[in-house]
Amino acid sequence: MEPNPHILKHHHITLNVGTAQDDYDFHTKVLGLKSVKKTALYDGDEPIYHLYYGNDLGDESTLITCFPMRQSGRKARPGTGQIKTLALSVPRPSLKFWQEHLKKHGVSTLDDERFGERMLRFKHPCGIEYAFVGIDDDTRKPYSNGVVPSECGIRGTHGITVSVRDSENSEEFIQDGWSGKNRHTDGATIRYEVGEGGTGTIVDFLKEPNVPQGSWAYGEGTVHHCAFKVATLDIQSNVKFRLEGLGYTDTSDRKDRGYFDSIYVRTPAGALFEACVSKAEGFLVDECYEDLGKSLQIPPPFRDREKSIASYLEPLKY
Repeated sequence: MEPNPHILKHHHITLNVGTAQDDYDFHTKVLGLKSVKKTALYDGDEPIYHLYYGNDLGDESTLITCFPMRQSGRKARPGTGQIKTLALSVPRPSLKFWQEHLKKHGVSTLDDERFGERMLRFKHPCGIEYAFVGIDDDTRKPYSNGVVPSECGIRGTHGITVSVRDSENSEEFIQDGWSGKNRHTDGATIRYEVGEGGTGTIVDFLKEPNVPQGSWAYGEGTVHHCAFKVATLDIQSNVKFRLEGLGYTDTSDRKDRGYFDSIYVRTPAGALFEACVSKAEGFLVDECYEDLGKSLQIPPPFRDREKSIASYLEPLKY
């Protein structure tokens, strides 16, 4: 079979974090992203926040979404078989600004370089690894509310790094099932790109043969999944059929997530990938633009429990 050409770019990346307040303050007050949506996790019967951050309208590939897990008491075990690092695109001249800005907020940084790209490494308050990568030609429009100057603002996702014990099965998956191309290597890291390539499309596999297997369940301190954009529901169905035809039968049925429709697949190393189709209204489906991300939106399956869920979730100061 020819490689699947329909995985276009990142859509969002979802993290299992600590407290809602720490996460909200980190993304909005330190990183300067917009609170695009405050809602709750659709799966299970225990209410857990689902917080979305991005640019002004939460455009695809600008989104970081978070499940604050501290309230549930569930801890994850970092290790291989997980998405290890989230890299975000910023203008290359802004790296010095970000180093000083993060230091002012008590966030330690480390200069690094990979595939010829200058980067600044740091961590989310719960320990998840982040990196800013300096990109000269990223045309995605940043959000700016004065916390971070617009000329320095985050453009969106750049890439993800998946920790693997060995790369053979993961490379087969990314090439044959997920339209990965443009293979490059830098030490123990193997890079692929989807869609048209470039920033916002990158998947790196980092070979770490001596790192123990990490956990997959919800729990504080790990990335839960990375979602990728596909254009239509028919194409999404074809992606699912192709994956199952290749033998990746741990692929979910379509799930309505309110703002997009999703299928999920457990990749060979264990990292969870999602192929999703945005709804035409996007995040304006349940809020007007002026109110976007300002108040809690209860998912439709839980509307009959709206008051109890709102009262159960930890207080969040905006």
